[in-house]
Amino acid sequence: MAAETDVPKKFRQLVETAERKFSKVRDAPSYGRTPNHYFPKVFKAYTKLWDYQQKNRAKLVESGLQRWEIGEIASRIGQLYFMQYMRTSEARFLLESYIFYEAVLNRGYFEGSSYKQLKDRALRFKELRFYARFLLVSLILNRWEMVKLLLDRFKALVDDSKAKFPDTAFKEWKVVMQEMVRFMKVDAAFSNTRPLRYCAMFDSHPNSLPYVARFHAKKMLKLGDALLMSYHRNEVKFAELTIDTFRMLQCLEWEPSGSFYQKQLVESHDNGIATDQSTTSGLIDINLVADMTDPSLPPNPKKAVLYRPSASHLLAVLASICDELPPDCVMLIYIAASGDAGQTSVTQKQISGSVRTSVKLSTVYERNKFMPENIVNGKGGSSHPVESCVWLGPTRSGGSNNLFPADLIPFTRRPAFFIIDSDNSHSFKILHGAERGEPAALLLSPLRPTFKRQSSADITESGSQFTLFLSAPLRACWQMLGLTFSDDEVDVMEDAESIVSSAFAEWEVILCTSTNLDLVWAQVLSEALLRRIILRFIFCRSLLMFFRREEDNDDYLPTCLPQLPDSVSPGSEVVQSAVIRLAECLKVSDCFRFDNL
Repeated sequence: MAAETDVPKKFRQLVETAERKFSKVRDAPSYGRTPNHYFPKVFKAYTKLWDYQQKNRAKLVESGLQRWEIGEIASRIGQLYFMQYMRTSEARFLLESYIFYEAVLNRGYFEGSSYKQLKDRALRFKELRFYARFLLVSLILNRWEMVKLLLDRFKALVDDSKAKFPDTAFKEWKVVMQEMVRFMKVDAAFSNTRPLRYCAMFDSHPNSLPYVARFHAKKMLKLGDALLMSYHRNEVKFAELTIDTFRMLQCLEWEPSGSFYQKQLVESHDNGIATDQSTTSGLIDINLVADMTDPSLPPNPKKAVLYRPSASHLLAVLASICDELPPDCVMLIYIAASGDAGQTSVTQKQISGSVRTSVKLSTVYERNKFMPENIVNGKGGSSHPVESCVWLGPTRSGGSNNLFPADLIPFTRRPAFFIIDSDNSHSFKILHGAERGEPAALLLSPLRPTFKRQSSADITESGSQFTLFLSAPLRACWQMLGLTFSDDEVDVMEDAESIVSSAFAEWEVILCTSTNLDLVWAQVLSEALLRRIILRFIFCRSLLMFFRREEDNDDYLPTCLPQLPDSVSPGSEVVQSAVIRLAECLKVSDCFRFDNL
């Protein structure tokens, strides 16, 4: 008898120990390379807890263990693995998280108890949190069918909660539901297209592979770390992941080529108690993901995804990344935010498909005066009376909300690859020539997006056009031209993809054989993820250069510094011919003009 009572007592002790350890890593920063030595202790605690409940499941059920308690442990392990994915960017942790969450869902661990204990609001909140977290994991894995299933169940659960608990406000959960509906409206339409992650099948071009393999610069850099941040009013987001950071997050990862192995477990229900028909009495194998990883893929670069940080917090994270960056690596810094060109007039203008709400129409020439020699006065300050910036807060109140171009200069002591996506991006040209150690690569967005129908959609519904070009170039092309394709037009889409793929292969050869390729680009050209972004930038710039619009000025064109070779400029025959072929394939030649070169 004593042995029987010892089992539940020991189980509760293990639960308390695991929870106590988990609380110490819950708010640990998800950036930096310094190892958090407490994470292994938390994993060890939950592994011990999980093994114990597997071996003693029958006795624990007899002593009153509820199904939701097993679900809570599995959900917590899934959360722990997701946190580790965000810290390390290792896909195996994301897959492990998915496995645990999916098992909780398939076995209905929360349902059996929660509906019997209708007065337990805390239990209902646990179930809602489970669905919200599983939605986020499924979203990042692009498992759209699961996202749709989870969203339907989440909606039903929110409605049921409002009916069962009329005295409790469920407003925050309704907001979560609305966020996912909005997110899916933007991105699920492309769920059947090519993955955003680097896929060897689509992104490696056989004709150029020998040239890429032989390419060698005096200095070769790997993509080690990336900082991703976007802040716009009313931007599409889910939890703390905006549509723009979601696209860049995936753009900087490798698509697994292996199949997603899942264990099929069968469970029969008898009086609400589950009987596991698999080889163990527990949920799943805690190390199952070892069968799902692809050893042929390079590691993903570490990424710090910041949600609406203050300027000081962003700079603190950058300092940490910069300080810990390995010597043979480059860091990517992606900043997407609305601009503020100082004390100048602002005209509010809605632009279709863009998250930007402010367009500076009277400050273009002022920005051009904001050059390196006018920025740094030798004391680290600014000699310019009004500095351009991007603002990271809900209002233009200055202070901690303003990020100035000169704020980023200290981080050029290490190799850096900047992507600035803003209606004030060109003010960041001052970084070129003002570096403190390593010349930086800069990709700067147009100040205004380009669309065939400028007022056909709500400005908050599609995310940044420039970011979409860098993460899904043909998707951005469809959006810019207002194109939609039916199932009958699959051949047209495939032909367009073939044209772009051939062009990218040709441009790769040109870049790899160029005699005047700047060292800044040469030292990152062998890095596949960055090379793909450079090729997409060339594609974006050429389409926007040739697009027919009423007014033509540099506001509509992206910029790169230092300059890429003229051989891949929009004026080159090899680039222009690719745009012509694509326009003819899509039957939109009337949208472009080639007589301005």
